[in-house]
Amino acid sequence: MTNGSGARPGLTLAAVAVVQFMVSLDLSVVNVGLPQIAAGLGFSAAGLTWVIHAYALTFGGLLLLGGKAADRYGRKRVLLLGLSLFGLASLLGGLAQEPGHLVAARAAQGIGAAALAPAALALLTETFPTGKPRIRAFGVWSAMNAAGGALGVLLGGLLTQYASWRWVMFVNVPMAACALALARRGIAAGPPTARDGRPDVLGAVLATAGMTLLVFGVVRTDQYAWTSPVTLTTLAVAVALLAAFVYVERTTTREPLVRLGLFANRSVAGANAYNLLVGAAMASAFYFVSLYLQQVLGTGPALTGLMFLPFALGVIAGSVLAVKLGYRIVPRTLLVTGGLLTATGFAWFGLISPNGAFTTDVLGPSVLAGIGFGLCLAPVVSIATAGVAPHETGTASGLLNSSRQIGASLGLAALGAAAHHRTGRTATPEALNDGYALGLTLGAALLVAAVLIALAVLRRTGPSPQVEQTDDRDRLPARLTKAGNR
Repeated sequence: MTNGSGARPGLTLAAVAVVQFMVSLDLSVVNVGLPQIAAGLGFSAAGLTWVIHAYALTFGGLLLLGGKAADRYGRKRVLLLGLSLFGLASLLGGLAQEPGHLVAARAAQGIGAAALAPAALALLTETFPTGKPRIRAFGVWSAMNAAGGALGVLLGGLLTQYASWRWVMFVNVPMAACALALARRGIAAGPPTARDGRPDVLGAVLATAGMTLLVFGVVRTDQYAWTSPVTLTTLAVAVALLAAFVYVERTTTREPLVRLGLFANRSVAGANAYNLLVGAAMASAFYFVSLYLQQVLGTGPALTGLMFLPFALGVIAGSVLAVKLGYRIVPRTLLVTGGLLTATGFAWFGLISPNGAFTTDVLGPSVLAGIGFGLCLAPVVSIATAGVAPHETGTASGLLNSSRQIGASLGLAALGAAAHHRTGRTATPEALNDGYALGLTLGAALLVAAVLIALAVLRRTGPSPQVEQTDDRDRLPARLTKAGNR
């Protein structure tokens, strides 16, 4: 079935689902294979973290530019371009022969993801503007988002042990090709929604450079103390670059990456703050639990990946439950409930011990945290994107994705530094366990902070009806509430 514009909603949803699964999977698929990547290419301990940071920082730092480009040049066009770049970068990453080659390929993947992710989410919002079809569509999107992140660890472990670490990169190539085919057939080439002005490339460069330096400064605190001239200078330059980004956004004659007035919308500001903290906690948890299983309990890569399956199933169950409850419960309540469940699971993870086991230390908190995380995904997207004008949906989509990826990189840098400090110079299983337990406990604290933000900032009924809109169909939370009362 097609709509009047020639688009096929079913194929559009399928393409967006594959895209989100692929982008989310790429954030976690390399985690289990990091020891083998280090041995194969000769990464140092500090350099290895940039396999993760190179992707997360370019992805998060350029998402706003990607959202603007989608609005300015056409969402289908930007989606296809991003998919092509992502697939090519994945192929080149799998062929890497030096550490710099892989880091560069991961950065290129991030650039491709920054183009395709906001375009895909904006297309989903446009294709399913209101009512039950929108709830189902965002339920599918959130389930694929969650499944990609969670199953990425499982797939990464299996590929690393039974094929090669290179396949954690190669696996994206067929998925990108599949998404390209679906997008070409199912998505109509509609006109751009924003035709005036050119995207602010300088702002994107300043934001990405500032965040990269910020993460770089935090990561290197294992070598240079927080109060050392090196760390203080690095962090000061990072703050200066981010301040320059804000100044450019306020004064540029080009189309700003994000209209700063958008943050006056409590729903947009609250949803992105919530998403940043959740991203920080989740990325760190994947990292710590994966290392705990391998370096403390001595589990192999494939079995480590398999042990993440309960978390993946919990996320999918939580996402399905969020769709069913979305007809009757306001989004803020789902965010609070999901955040508290996930925080409880992380606090439970914080009780891990050197003599622990999967059944006693990992299984229970994995299921609890997975269900809680799944409950959060669809509501935070609906809150952050439904209350904005149609010509800014690409920007809002990019902003939401950006907050999560930047949160992931900052969280991993900060919590990783805290865990390393607790571990000390002697990396015995007991010392490593203490460091990982601290990192997981701090992740629980970040989630509690996210819940407090949801309670303090977000309105009980969702986005305010007074934000700029040109079409009443965009008032999703109000429609969801009405639908649940029928």
